[in-house]
Amino acid sequence: MLNFRKVYIVVFIVSVIGLAVIQYQYLKIGLNLAKVQFNTKVGDALQTVKKDLSTQNELTFLMEQAITGNDQYFSLSVDSIQDASKHFLNDFLIDRFLEQGVKTEFSYRLFKNDSIVYLTSPNYVVSENKSLTYPIVLSGYLPERTQKRLILEIQFEDINRYFLSQLNGLTIPSLIFIIAIILVVIWVLRSFYWQQNIITKTNSFINNLTHELKTPVFSIGLATKLLEEKATDSQKPVLKIIREQNAKLKTHIDKVLDLAGLENTKKLITLTKGDFYPELKKIATSFQEISKLEQVNFDYSLEEPPYYILFDATHLENAINNLLDNAKKYTKTDPHIELKAFKENTNLIIQISDNGIGIGKKQQKEVFKKYFRVDTGDLHPVKGYGLGLSYVKEVISRHRGKINLISDIGKGTKVTITLPLKEQ
Repeated sequence: MLNFRKVYIVVFIVSVIGLAVIQYQYLKIGLNLAKVQFNTKVGDALQTVKKDLSTQNELTFLMEQAITGNDQYFSLSVDSIQDASKHFLNDFLIDRFLEQGVKTEFSYRLFKNDSIVYLTSPNYVVSENKSLTYPIVLSGYLPERTQKRLILEIQFEDINRYFLSQLNGLTIPSLIFIIAIILVVIWVLRSFYWQQNIITKTNSFINNLTHELKTPVFSIGLATKLLEEKATDSQKPVLKIIREQNAKLKTHIDKVLDLAGLENTKKLITLTKGDFYPELKKIATSFQEISKLEQVNFDYSLEEPPYYILFDATHLENAINNLLDNAKKYTKTDPHIELKAFKENTNLIIQISDNGIGIGKKQQKEVFKKYFRVDTGDLHPVKGYGLGLSYVKEVISRHRGKINLISDIGKGTKVTITLPLKEQ
């Protein structure tokens, strides 16, 4: 299955790259065609301009007066005549270009072959960038009347942007469709393989958990009752711990079985406002008694109550117990576990630290995922289903809190739970 998955991913990547390359080639062809079409349209428009400026009319007469500096026919200054000529010529060129379907911005200048400039467009600037220029040598009326060799030069700026705008009807939809295809395929592949893993592992987990956990829990409870009937005074405290932990384990099993439903509904967690200090104190003292029997060095320090939060006692206690059990299981020699609780700003902080085997940086990002198991090799084999930390994170999330994990290989792990405090 894994090999097929790699093949599918490779085929998908190659297909997307191939599609992008083909689209790029089509874009180049489209740009070349757009440039050819643009040159043709501009050429036709300039032929019309040259023809119109070769005859005597109101525009060419006005331009003649502006070029020669003659103001005897107008009650205006030479500067005003030249300014009027600029605007009339600009409007004339716009009209001729629009007739050919050219709508991009342009500028112009009218100059003599010795570079003496007579007229420029209102928006004319000397461009240092590469731009398309189209010079035409005027003939007919103006050169004959002024006795000058006149050249009208048209300059188009940002021409590449204009070409791309002509192709937006093709490029933008193509990019949108490519991105949509990529996202859909990724989502489908991810959902498919994720669901396959979920189905396989969930079925295996439920079968193993039902047959391997409920039966021994029942047996332990029955054996504890029988032992309590003949127990001595010194044995009764130990049997009491066994009975309490067995009941807790049974509750824990039932709640973990509800994990799948917990991820899809909020009905399984009922948040109630109250002081969490007594429950946390009970968790700490109970774990301390177990630690003494198992020769585990456990310390705890709880800041003065109250700890008013919204919480589901069963689930939150199970989550904290799960973290304490992990700290105990993943410690090799001379185990030392510490639990701290304190209030910081508007939050309740619960920290559980140990001196265990630690977790690598890459695996720290995965530990809260469902069914993920830290690969410890032969150093410290611990059996499990990879549900503990997933359950813890889901519970903390439902309590509107956050959980953070810091760990170093060979030095230990510190888990921090942050829960929002409520007013008393």
